[in-house]
Amino acid sequence: MAEEPAGAALAAGTATVLPTGLSAARPALIRALNEQLLLEHIRSSGPYSRADLARVSGLSKPTVSLALGNLERAGLVRLAGHRTGMPGRTAVLYEVRPEAGFVLGLDIGLRYLRGAVADLAGVVRARVSVPVRAATVGDRVAELVDLADELCARAGIDRSAVTQTVVGSPGVYDPQRNLMALTGGLPDWDRPEAIAGLRAAFGPALTIENDVDAAALAEQALGVGRETDSFAFVHVGTGIGMGLVLGGRLVRGVHGVAGEIAFLPLGGDPPAWADAALDAAIVPPEAQRRGTLETAAGADGIVRAAHRRGLTGLATAHSVFEAAAAGDRHAVAVVLREARLVAAAICCVIAVADPALVVLGGGIGQAPGFAEAVTAELAAIAPVRPEVRVSALGTDVVVTGCLAEGVSLAWTQLTAATVP
Repeated sequence: MAEEPAGAALAAGTATVLPTGLSAARPALIRALNEQLLLEHIRSSGPYSRADLARVSGLSKPTVSLALGNLERAGLVRLAGHRTGMPGRTAVLYEVRPEAGFVLGLDIGLRYLRGAVADLAGVVRARVSVPVRAATVGDRVAELVDLADELCARAGIDRSAVTQTVVGSPGVYDPQRNLMALTGGLPDWDRPEAIAGLRAAFGPALTIENDVDAAALAEQALGVGRETDSFAFVHVGTGIGMGLVLGGRLVRGVHGVAGEIAFLPLGGDPPAWADAALDAAIVPPEAQRRGTLETAAGADGIVRAAHRRGLTGLATAHSVFEAAAAGDRHAVAVVLREARLVAAAICCVIAVADPALVVLGGGIGQAPGFAEAVTAELAAIAPVRPEVRVSALGTDVVVTGCLAEGVSLAWTQLTAATVP
């Protein structure tokens, strides 16, 4: 049977346009492209019957049958049952085979390491969170490896079955130097041995993702970000960061630093070093390492602001918010200052990107009443007001985003292997 060109699926808007004569010269390539096309339809909207796939792809039924047979033999799709209750013959349905591979999602936090393993249907098979005990970069990598081993053991799989590993990390991965930059409060994570250790442990199928960008991907896949193609995920906790999705795509920027709002020159109440910094062009080590906004508005900045107002007995940002909820006027002032700083950062984002939605995450961003306080501050300063909502994905939001990215990468890897 002559192979049908993948160009027949152009009506679906997803096929690749091939150079003239290529379909005659490369029938194996045409078969592989047809298989990729059908697999993408099954992944995104399945299960499908042969007739369904012929209709949505524009391919003939014989071509669909041939491609499905190849995909089934490759272990990428499986029978999902039959469609009954309709006139004519009972239709056989096909779905992706989740066990075609597995994905590890790992979140490197300052105090906790979190992880999960999922199959290629995105179903989580195991989830683990452990406190950080590492004192060195090597220890931290070793703890991640132990976490991965525990996840695989709980999921009942061997590490060799993992197709992709995605690690969410503070900072920005620099591929030219093969190291992390702008890692904030994570000790020594910008040293070369960090990435070298991860690659040695997890192999070539490893992706390093900024943790807040991973959270934005989670919101896009499973959270409130599904409702729009343009939104900003703003994490406010120990650190501050943003993941920006515009037109349905994560914005990374030329150097990968899109969303690093920690470095905005916003500080609210001027810290003690402000005049000296202006006069002598000196940036204090803390602000240089973590960013001016993060130094002022991260969790440590909230505690410092509370201490300046005499609340020296409060040692955490959480305790400051609790005191504010109990009516302490000094704590209320600190929380309002925090809302003002975050609103100022969001206003900068609005002026440049104009997202339809802002999603607040992190321990501070999700604090009761904080979104309302930020919304009120935005009303006073922003040219337009996007909707401000709180993430509902919890503390595993970074892991969830890593899994979503990993599943997509794994399917790309598996289907690319079928192309000659």
